[in-house]
Amino acid sequence: MAAEVGTALAALHAAMRDVLALPYTALSDADLLDVCEGIQDVRNLAPAVEHRAIAALGAQSTPAAIGAKSWPVVLATRLGISVKEARRRCADAAELGPRVSLTGEALAPKREHIAAAQADGALTPDHVAELFKFFTKCPDWVTYAEQCRLEEKLVTGAIGADPETVRQAVDHAVFLLDQDGPAPTDNPPTKPFGITFGPQQPDGSYHLRGKVSAEFKATFDPIDEKLAAPGMCNPTDETPCISGTPSQQQIDSDQRPAPQRRHDAMLTAMRLLLAHKDLGQINGLPATLLITTTLQELEKAAGVAITAGGTKLSIPDLIRLASQALHYLAVYDEHTGVPLYLGRARRTASAGQRLAIWARDRGCTRPGCTANGYRCQAHHATTDFSKGGLTDADALALACGCDNRLVGDAPNKWTTRINNHGQCEWIPPQLLDRGQHRTNTYHHPETLLADLTRDQKTGSETHAKQAADTEPDTAIARGNDLSDRPAIPPELLDQNHQQPNTNHHPDTQPADHPRDTTSSTTRDTNHHNGNGDRNSGDTHNNNGSGDDGESDCHPA
Repeated sequence: MAAEVGTALAALHAAMRDVLALPYTALSDADLLDVCEGIQDVRNLAPAVEHRAIAALGAQSTPAAIGAKSWPVVLATRLGISVKEARRRCADAAELGPRVSLTGEALAPKREHIAAAQADGALTPDHVAELFKFFTKCPDWVTYAEQCRLEEKLVTGAIGADPETVRQAVDHAVFLLDQDGPAPTDNPPTKPFGITFGPQQPDGSYHLRGKVSAEFKATFDPIDEKLAAPGMCNPTDETPCISGTPSQQQIDSDQRPAPQRRHDAMLTAMRLLLAHKDLGQINGLPATLLITTTLQELEKAAGVAITAGGTKLSIPDLIRLASQALHYLAVYDEHTGVPLYLGRARRTASAGQRLAIWARDRGCTRPGCTANGYRCQAHHATTDFSKGGLTDADALALACGCDNRLVGDAPNKWTTRINNHGQCEWIPPQLLDRGQHRTNTYHHPETLLADLTRDQKTGSETHAKQAADTEPDTAIARGNDLSDRPAIPPELLDQNHQQPNTNHHPDTQPADHPRDTTSSTTRDTNHHNGNGDRNSGDTHNNNGSGDDGESDCHPA
């Protein structure tokens, strides 16, 4: 069967290469439009093929058996697509792919008419997306049989029509079904309370939106009245007033509008909260503001610093933060005070090791994972502690809890190792291996830009270096030389501690570290002692939270 699949896919690739090789500049208008139409026919048919493959895959296997947390993660890893796109394809396959009953009987797709038209190549992906909106908007009281009847009519009308016409037909069908709108209820549905931050803007700011409860607002009111009053918490004052009563001069010179005063009040309240000594730890990292940057950027007072949560701060902002709190700076090529090498003395990483590893990795090291440093554990990347691995900083790496548990000896497990540049490489199980990068550059985008600049300047020298980085055991050349990424300095390494093979430890907790990087960790004067925190000390922590995609821990 494998030979049959290979032959069919090879024929498909060969046909596409033949089309790609056509002499386009010599073709007539009619020929060029025929090419576009033919390619669109292929696009229309491709989802139907994929739906059958995904449906069959789900019927005969599980994501864990392949080495992933979910089917979207399987597709994202093997196909190199986003988890969002993989999730959409899985959802479409559940609606349009063949089904099997509990007794093993073959069933038609849930949306049988759309699936049949798609398999005939009569519907474009845009048509399918518009038709699906009917089921999203359809009132709950409409039975499945009635939905199928209306689906058949909509599909018949959609064939040959443009997507905008299909959208209009769907909206009209929903209107006819529910002309009076939803029935009144004594308990109308309410949007859940929550606060959401948008992506960081080019100027470093964030857009904030959300819905809060009456209790939240009532609790915030006295904070707003006190800390957002004119003259309070003014960052432009030489010594901002954060308690008591501001001077008349501070009040008179305060030119901030009310929304800006409220922003500064909330910022001050959060700083006061971070000053509380009972906040404990987050996966072994201090529950405080952790920031890493390079010594060169600090000396120039220019550049970007990165927090453990992934927020980018300008160096002037970092310096201002450092002036407002007790902080420490660790220049790692001169640093010898924090114990980075514990050998077999303990399984869990020390606070110093976690900080060192975090400054190096910034987040989960599995390629594609977006989990930040706060959401990660310290992972024994060379050899698992239970098999003789050492709890040394150069043998540890950050991994979110869900990715940490993917590592093991079984054929469906991932393996990890530390390469010659001090980076953690993740080798996927066979069914997920498409030759992708072994290291995660999501948390180090500057390395990709640095490689681009280096390519422009040195050309062949860079290619030679990349060739030297080819792994002999996998025969895969790493496309990105990440040697500029912070790593544990060579003078701190005990080469006798390096061990080649790989395993994981789901209970270890996060850490952090740099090479000739300066790690600036800002904390409050009342630094926590970890008392009462469920993640402090040697407590096991398998709580790998993250943005699924995945990490479940990344978006998927």
